[in-house]
Amino acid sequence: MISVGRPQHPEVDWEEWGPPLHQFAHATGLTVSAYDAGGMRMVGPLGASRTAHFLQASTLWHDDGPGSELERRIVDAVAASGKAVEDEDFHGLRVCSLPLTQFGKVYGVLVFGWCFRDFSSPMACEQIGRLIGAPGHGLWNEVRLETPMSDARMATNVALLRTLAGSIDRQRETIEQLNRVSRTRDLFLATVSHEMRTPLAALSMRVELMLKTHPDLPPAVASGLNAMRVHVRQEAAMVDDLIDAARTLTGQLSVLRAPVTLGRIVRDAVSTIEVNAHEKGIAFSVSPFDHGDGIAIAGDARRLQQVLWNLLLNAIKFTPAGGSIQVNISATAGQVRIDVIDSGQGIDEDDLPLVFGAFTLQTHANATGLGLGLYIARRIVELHGGELTVSSGGIGQGSTFTVRLPRELIR
Repeated sequence: MISVGRPQHPEVDWEEWGPPLHQFAHATGLTVSAYDAGGMRMVGPLGASRTAHFLQASTLWHDDGPGSELERRIVDAVAASGKAVEDEDFHGLRVCSLPLTQFGKVYGVLVFGWCFRDFSSPMACEQIGRLIGAPGHGLWNEVRLETPMSDARMATNVALLRTLAGSIDRQRETIEQLNRVSRTRDLFLATVSHEMRTPLAALSMRVELMLKTHPDLPPAVASGLNAMRVHVRQEAAMVDDLIDAARTLTGQLSVLRAPVTLGRIVRDAVSTIEVNAHEKGIAFSVSPFDHGDGIAIAGDARRLQQVLWNLLLNAIKFTPAGGSIQVNISATAGQVRIDVIDSGQGIDEDDLPLVFGAFTLQTHANATGLGLGLYIARRIVELHGGELTVSSGGIGQGSTFTVRLPRELIR
């Protein structure tokens, strides 16, 4: 590749243009080059015909060669107008152009052709030879063996190149849009983490400090601070869900697996929500009594606790006062099973496939949050090589969420 002109466009990967343009040159017999909008040749000249090989061995496309000068002039005109200019004539050799655009702006130009429209003559070849530092009779020996490029045939080739370039440009636009989405996502995660988590943590700390250091607060003030503490925790949980959901959507959510007993995971999750169940008057039980202390798995304890916490909190939300929630744990040689069974409002058969979708909100009972908990929980279980499923007899028949995990003994 010969570099001619000003610096290249920094955002374009010109290497991807090489293979398709090389195939185009072989298929059509034309010589083609790709320039950036600043006038630098980035690909080419690529040619497969006998004439093209002869011209490439001359000074035609040297930095100061007449071919490079002509092509730069064409590029400047196309970049200025935004569309192809009239075909140029180089002593009988036809030179065409095609703009390359992204999001409506010209970022490059294809210059192609360098072929005769009609049968040439020894005299014309001698004239070209003197301009490019090559023997005219040698050029004549090549071009007389090749069929001229008629207008109809050139029109077909131009249409082919336009289709090829359009396909590549659309692909580049799609990639750029995906990159823009990725950058927006990263900015969102950084903003949420800093701008929302930090003040929530500070507010939570101040509320806790006031409750602990002022035991003589008026009942109304103490009640208000306790309510504030609950709301701050809910907001913090929603922020964490948003971040986890974004990581799940982009494949960035990960787990760190290590040997752990199931009893530890279940106890930590139960201790977080057991008070909520008692406050609502819901009978809560875990079977077996040891919470699965004798069952070992390879898992991320914090993430699996998050799964159970979401399932249990979900059960409490949709189980009315006086209802019941059971956690049943069982294991075989190769699998661990955890069933969270509630006597709550149940799920309609048509809604079962939608339960684990992102932002799936229930509008009944005391539903709160963003509808992301079950979506995130299922992905965490899948990252452990397991599965999370749901079943229900229908509205008013309660629900059963089942976690299945591969079992791994601690050695």
